[in-house]
Amino acid sequence: MTAPVTTRTSADLIRAEEPVLAHNYHPLPVVVARAEGTWVEDVEGRRYLDMLAGYSALNFGHRHPALIDAAHQQLDRLTLTSRAFHNDRLAEFAERLAELTGLDMVLPMNTGAEAVESGIKVARKWAYEVKGVPTDQATIVVAAENFHGRTTTIVSFSTDETARAGFGPFTPGFRIVPYNDLAALEAAVDETTAAVLIEPIQGEAGVVIPDDGYLTGVRELTRRKGCLFIADEIQSGLGRTGRTLAVEHEGVVPDVLLLGKALGGGIIPVSAVVARRDVLGVLRPGEHGSTFGGNPLAAAVGTAVVELLETGEYQRRAAELGVVLRGGLAALVGSGVTGFRARGLWAGVDIDPAIGTGREISERLQREGVLVKDTHGSTIRLAPPLTITGEELESALGSLQRVLAQKA
Repeated sequence: MTAPVTTRTSADLIRAEEPVLAHNYHPLPVVVARAEGTWVEDVEGRRYLDMLAGYSALNFGHRHPALIDAAHQQLDRLTLTSRAFHNDRLAEFAERLAELTGLDMVLPMNTGAEAVESGIKVARKWAYEVKGVPTDQATIVVAAENFHGRTTTIVSFSTDETARAGFGPFTPGFRIVPYNDLAALEAAVDETTAAVLIEPIQGEAGVVIPDDGYLTGVRELTRRKGCLFIADEIQSGLGRTGRTLAVEHEGVVPDVLLLGKALGGGIIPVSAVVARRDVLGVLRPGEHGSTFGGNPLAAAVGTAVVELLETGEYQRRAAELGVVLRGGLAALVGSGVTGFRARGLWAGVDIDPAIGTGREISERLQREGVLVKDTHGSTIRLAPPLTITGEELESALGSLQRVLAQKA
């Protein structure tokens, strides 16, 4: 990477944002101008190792050559038709994504929140038309500490008061149970239940991994009770955990799968609801849509993402380097780390409050040239691109060790 040409410093640009951008984020004070692979560069030319990867949107690193090439080729041909017409890229994208996930049909959307909203609509429609739930009585069971997005419907079933406070009245029709608690789930599901919607691993909560057998139990319970199992794999899916999907660690196939983030290769927003034919088949023309959902550029990039995953290389890398990540974090327990949870190249690391908050540790790591982000006060999340090398990963772990040794 070469230093970008600019007349404004990082400090200038951060100050310029203050009066004109809504304050719905609290970013670290780094202004990224260029990126390649696992590295980003700020406007002054300082380089940082990206250990967050856009919350898994950049599973394949910044500007992966195959994805950039797919985007460039499509940009020269066709970018948008809307779904008023067919386009020549959409069929292949849907075919290959369905095959990759072991399901039948694809509903293409743009953002992760759109995929979740779409999944909710589909589940309710299925409940009324297939299960026979009385009109407007369908319920969906979700888990506490979930993160499925920030639209008004989604925050209606969040337990994060920061996301909820001031945004009511909330959408009815949801029941919240503790995560990783099959008994509570069993008690909440009844004849009105359209679906159980959960993250196989809760990302925003701090990479919370359920007990072995939990996902199998959810699958068995939903089959027995006659409702849908919706797995939100927007963060956990597409190679992050060492498998194509996190549910594969228990050999589970949900009825409905929600995908996003990495599906767009870090280039363009691409999301999808992937499901059994009898579930997505309840939708008819005019009942749901998106101007940009399934656009040719998105389909071209999404197809290239699927091609990368079809090789199995990135899943293997995540699994193999995940061993290195867990080993490095285990060595830090008791030395500034009070605990951690990790699967593949994804970890939530709990910081000893005596050492600093998650935000403070993130800022110290930034000064060391490593980018991470905090969550829930005392936890930092690590989710590097799956293209990271062993040496880069060891370097990042070394930086974490050094900042934990610093005085608060």
